Amino acid sequence: MYKDTDIQLRVASFGCPEEVTFSIQWFLKYYPCHNEYNNIEEMYERTPLSLGKSLDPNPLGPGQYIQHKYRELSCRSDMHMFPMLNKSKAEPKTVSLAQLEGELQDGSLTSSSVAEAGSYRTTEHVIATTWRDGPYLLVVQINSSKQDANWNLTFSVVMKGTHGYLSVTEWPLMIFYMVMCVVYILYALLWFVWASCYWKDLLRIQFWIAGVIFLGMIEKAVFCAEYQNTNNMGSASQGLLIFAELISALKRTLARLLVIIVSLGYGIVKPRLGTVMHRVVGLGVLYFAFAAIEGILRITGAKDSDLALLANIPLALLDSSLCWWIFVSLAQTIKTLKLRRNPVKLSLYRHFTNTLIFAVLGSIIFMVWTTKKFRLADCQADWMELWVDDAFWRFLFSIILLVIMFLWRPSANNQRQVY
Repeated sequence: MYKDTDIQLRVASFGCPEEVTFSIQWFLKYYPCHNEYNNIEEMYERTPLSLGKSLDPNPLGPGQYIQHKYRELSCRSDMHMFPMLNKSKAEPKTVSLAQLEGELQDGSLTSSSVAEAGSYRTTEHVIATTWRDGPYLLVVQINSSKQDANWNLTFSVVMKGTHGYLSVTEWPLMIFYMVMCVVYILYALLWFVWASCYWKDLLRIQFWIAGVIFLGMIEKAVFCAEYQNTNNMGSASQGLLIFAELISALKRTLARLLVIIVSLGYGIVKPRLGTVMHRVVGLGVLYFAFAAIEGILRITGAKDSDLALLANIPLALLDSSLCWWIFVSLAQTIKTLKLRRNPVKLSLYRHFTNTLIFAVLGSIIFMVWTTKKFRLADCQADWMELWVDDAFWRFLFSIILLVIMFLWRPSANNQRQVY
């Protein structure tokens, strides 16, 4: 969350058929390592055994925290009203190993680290406000005096800062998609001007390029709209997310097919691909199916399931096969152009090959960097750069597409130099 983000607990419904006394407390902790609470369920199981009862599953971890308590809140059967919760004016406390060890021996916290509710803010339902940019852990605990009491409480947690509802790691992605949407609009305008000037000499491959540009523009616009909607409304529209992922899967599929048919020499060296085209289309259908399944599972929160793994493995194998096929086809096409002694087209394909080699090397370097920085690091302190992991691949393809556009741009010599 960003600094000065207000955290609210909004009660949706509350009922207590019998008289019950409640003890309510919440705990907000800033921690510098983004990956510190990846296995929070296991951490809670270990905490009582080692350090007593605590709202923090890792009480000895670095960071700062505030904790608030409401004691002895009564609910009678004839008054189904839940008290309004507000925060007290408390400064965050730095985690102290010596202090915590003493406080946690009996499972309680001293008054030095607990801010009792007393001096309320005027903002309704705000229980805490963040004091710096970074990852936070929020824990809310409600205990009743009667363990077998019949009561129910439904509330929502709302986190809104000056930027809106988006988190620190999502806000840069919204800006990125806005910029990429403008970039693809410029791509489309440039391609439209070129095609309009030489519309009589257009090749089939140039219609494929136009399709990829159009889908890329739609994809970026849909993702940008989804992030704007989430930032304004506070929750994502799952239907819009799924639609965006399907558009993205279709664009990625068409993009890969474009690179394959260019590598095969379609429209430049060969007038048609014959039976090879059936293999290209079949591979494209397979890739779209697995990419769509992976995207939908990621949106619906099932990315760690066995089904998601079954979609990710074929997707990785298909990408590897496509990469191998592209470079084998390029080598064959370049060999054919050398035999035909066509220096103009040979230069074009050499430039394209160099671009793909550069893209592969850049991808390998980036994967090594992200693996070392985000996956193997004991403490992921560079959480502000997490958005780059998603944005890099879309940016890289936009560069490859731009190179393809310039190399295969419409011109007056298209039909005269073809085949």
